[in-house]
Amino acid sequence: MTDVLECDQKSGPGMMTGIPRGTSSRIILHIDMDSFYASVETRERPELRGKPVVIGADPKHGKGRGVVATCSYEARAFGIRSAMPISQAFVLCPHAVFLPPDFPLYARISSDIMTILRSYGFRSEQVSIDEAFLDLTPFGSFTAAHALAGEIKMVIRTRLGLSCSVGVAPSKIVAKIASDFKKPDGLTLVEPGNIAAFLEPMPVRKIPGIGKKSELELHELGIRSIGELAAHDVQRLVARFGRGGTWLHDVALGIDESEVQERDEMKSISKETTFEMDTNDPKTLFLTMDELSNDVHRNLTGEGLRFKTITVKMRYEGFVTKTKAKTLLHFTDNASTLHSHAQELLRSLCGSTRVRLIGLRVSSFEKRDARQMTLGV
Repeated sequence: MTDVLECDQKSGPGMMTGIPRGTSSRIILHIDMDSFYASVETRERPELRGKPVVIGADPKHGKGRGVVATCSYEARAFGIRSAMPISQAFVLCPHAVFLPPDFPLYARISSDIMTILRSYGFRSEQVSIDEAFLDLTPFGSFTAAHALAGEIKMVIRTRLGLSCSVGVAPSKIVAKIASDFKKPDGLTLVEPGNIAAFLEPMPVRKIPGIGKKSELELHELGIRSIGELAAHDVQRLVARFGRGGTWLHDVALGIDESEVQERDEMKSISKETTFEMDTNDPKTLFLTMDELSNDVHRNLTGEGLRFKTITVKMRYEGFVTKTKAKTLLHFTDNASTLHSHAQELLRSLCGSTRVRLIGLRVSSFEKRDARQMTLGV
């Protein structure tokens, strides 16, 4: 499915009205795999096609602990979402196929996807196991970029048997919104002169990072669409959301000057989850942190790394974000150590304020065989 928003042919390069600063000469592609874990499992087990598939903890007939990592689109039709307690998912769809995550398999396929993207020779930035940006600015043509996006989709489907959704736009934030516009298997092109037309009618919830609580706060200000957000007085937004108000206003205008940054070497491994609704329920927070710890540890093991620094991130309602870190005395790859310190840091950040996102990052690495190599010299 392709949605193309054509550029105003009457406007020459650099002359289009309403083009956000820092975007007119850039062409950014964002690729997002469709229901990645569930799609991989369905590829491996064709008999699961068309069935609601839930990847996560064992539901134990509705009494299980843990959360949903992801689910198929068929499962989403029953109201199941990522980060939802697995017990709730079982209640919503007890006949779903519940599977434990196979992170080594997902990591291998993710590596295959990124290899395909890097083979085109453009600057790339992997932002998670199943999504990445490409800087196609050297193309100098949105038409050519659109054609390349279609080719990338076809290559991934042919070689790996998986579908993805792609957005092409003048900035990273608009490209990311565009990739979600026609999911699954979508391709959306937003040219510089059509950023406002693309964003304006969308509900504010379409902005990455906006949850139900923030959506309700914006509704209280009379803001329901991205266009209304763009037209709102930025000072009133700052008064309500602090520094996050400026960010919200910029996003509504399509402004995002961040660059696509290649990873020269792995400096950190991180994972985060945005809750469907802001919460301060300790059980939900700590179960989710357990899942994040499992994800991070599997990625760490797959890369053959030991870490020394653990950082927990918490974003509260109102877009206030705090982090707390701890650096260990020695490098380790021990799962229990990661779990216990992550829980400790999380506990120090918890309070009465509702939380919309939590994240976990490990950094300060050494290769697992580094000490053996040193001793062998």
